[in-house]
Parts: sequence; structure tokens; C-alpha cells
Amino acid sequence: MITKERLQWLDALRGLTMILVVANHVAQMCYGINVKTSASLPFFVLFRMPLFFFVSGFLVWKPDMLWTPVRLGMMVWKKFKVQMIPTLVFLCVYIVVRRPHFWDAFIDIMQRPTKGGYWFTWALLIMFIVYFLFSFLESKLKWGRWAIWILWIACLFVYETSYLPKVFTYPKSDFMQWSSLIQVIYFMHFFVFGNIVARNWPRVERLLDTRGPFIILILVAFFSTADALKWHTLRGEWLNLSRTVAMYSLMMIIVMTFRHYHEAFSQKTRGGRLLQYIGTRTLDVYLLHYIFMPKLPQVGRWMNANQPNFLVEQLLTIGMALLVVAMCCVVSHVLRVSPVLKKYLFGRSTKLPDVSRQEAPSQP
Repeated sequence: MITKERLQWLDALRGLTMILVVANHVAQMCYGINVKTSASLPFFVLFRMPLFFFVSGFLVWKPDMLWTPVRLGMMVWKKFKVQMIPTLVFLCVYIVVRRPHFWDAFIDIMQRPTKGGYWFTWALLIMFIVYFLFSFLESKLKWGRWAIWILWIACLFVYETSYLPKVFTYPKSDFMQWSSLIQVIYFMHFFVFGNIVARNWPRVERLLDTRGPFIILILVAFFSTADALKWHTLRGEWLNLSRTVAMYSLMMIIVMTFRHYHEAFSQKTRGGRLLQYIGTRTLDVYLLHYIFMPKLPQVGRWMNANQPNFLVEQLLTIGMALLVVAMCCVVSHVLRVSPVLKKYLFGRSTKLPDVSRQEAPSQP
């Protein structure tokens, strides 16, 4: 079983990932950094959001869940309230604060796949619904362990087809864009992969404790990342292969690193407590940070005018990101004083009735 203690490093990992998400938005929205000339943005985009969805898929796995039609409906309704009500509220607040014309901006945002930046919770809601339906069918049809692997392969196949515009034209359809399903396709396979890792965690841990896999991952990550960002040796239908391999290898290197140094990210250390706090407030930070994003285009012009420098760029973006995250945490802390706001703005609703199995398996 995945113990509560063992999940501390996951909260810390999620906290670091949230900081990187805000840093990315600082670079583009605050500084106006050109992605094509940036020294760091193309690299961090390879694993930033994949990590988020990996952790979400990891944590959603409940080995003792008893799936019934009533339970399925309750889970979907709960996730809808947790994901959508806060998103719509803060999206409206963001438009009021940052856009001149409310209705024009609202309609324009809702027609775009990224929803003005608020696509994450909507895409995650769709992933939860797909996974709940899969889990319900899995429990009723008595599928074996192979079913979740088939789901992952199917999601990975659909993801790869989205990068073949000459063969598959559906990614550019209006429905895929305004429904944000294209965002789901981009990241659903990471969600399912995280769930696979959770289901097989004891075996994965034993694999992670051996020396060989980490060295192999380092080599694979280096060559695939270099090819995806610099060499571009793969062409045509194989163009996205190196990028996909880089995303998975970099993601797993970070997961292995956090797990290996889990003591450094525990409640015993100040840095661990800070990252875990942010990790447990990711929804709050995500919903609020767009509102507090400053406009400093002169910084971006200075960085674009000079040779790109990875270290300087990260110091400026992460430094500002930490200030924005701190502001979000303060506002979140104030809003949580009200039980009503805490429940409806940040999804802290009451727990569902316990209908778990009486005897949980000893291993996922």
C-alpha cells in the first residue's frame, strides 16, 4: 500500500511543479519572452505539465474502492464541483480585473482550447470522468491488470496522431478546440501512466532502487532532449518521437530524484515544508496567479536583446514566480477563513460516505 508518509515527497514535487508553472507564465505573460529564443522555456515545457498530470493519476488510484453506479455518480459530481465552480469564479474575476470588456473577453476565452490559461482544471475534470468510467467498467467486467495498460497505449496512440496533421485532421476541428479535448489528448497518457505506477508501486520501487534504470534514463533523456530541442534528426512521422521519449524520461528522472531524497522533502526540513504547503495549495495558486501577474515587458526585451542565458533567465522568472506564489498563498489563506468560500472556491467539500471494501489488498 502507498503510505501517507511516502506521499510527502509527492506533495513537495507538486509544489515545485507549481512554481515552475508560474515561472513559465511569468516569462511569457509578465516579461514577454520569446519562446523561440528562450534558453529555458523549451526545456521546462517537456516535463512541467506532464509531472502535474502524472501526480494526479498517481493519487487518484484507490485499491479498496467499491465501484457502484451511485458511487460513480457521486464521484463525477464531486469532481465537477471541485474543478468547475472555482474555475468559473476565478476566470470571471480574472476577466474583470485584467480585461476591458467582460462579455467579449469571456466569449473569446471560452472559444479557445487554453481557456485564457484556465484549461487545466477543465481538462483534468474530463480525465477524471474517463478514468472513473474506466474503473467502474474494470470492476464490473473483471478485467485483468492488462486493461489499464491498454488504456495507456490507446491514449498514447491518440496523442501521437495529433501530431500527424496530414493524416489526421481532427485536432484542428472547432469542437476539439473549444471543448479543450485537444488539451486532454496532449496529457491524458501521463495521467494514466501515473495511475499505472501507483498500481504497481512496490514493483516500481524495487526497480527504482537498482542502479541500471537511472543511468539508462539519464542517457535516454540526454539524447532524446538534445534531438528534440537541437539536433532534429527525426523527420516526418517520427518527428514527435524524440520529444515524447524526452518527456517521459525527464519526468521519471525527477520522480526518482524526489523519491530518493525524500528526507530532504519531508516535514523535517524547512524547504520540504514550504514545497509541501505549496503542493497542497496548487489549486489555489493556479486559480489566483493569473490575477496577480505583473507586466514587465522591459525585462523581456532586455533578455531577448542579449544572448539567452539559462541561469539568468531562471533567476528572474523563478524569483518573480515565488513572489506571485506567496501572494496567492496569502490571499488563499485569507479567503479560507470563511467555510463557505473554502468549500466552493477551493473545492474543500465534505467527504463522501465510506463505501470502500472491508479488506483491501496488501499491494496495489
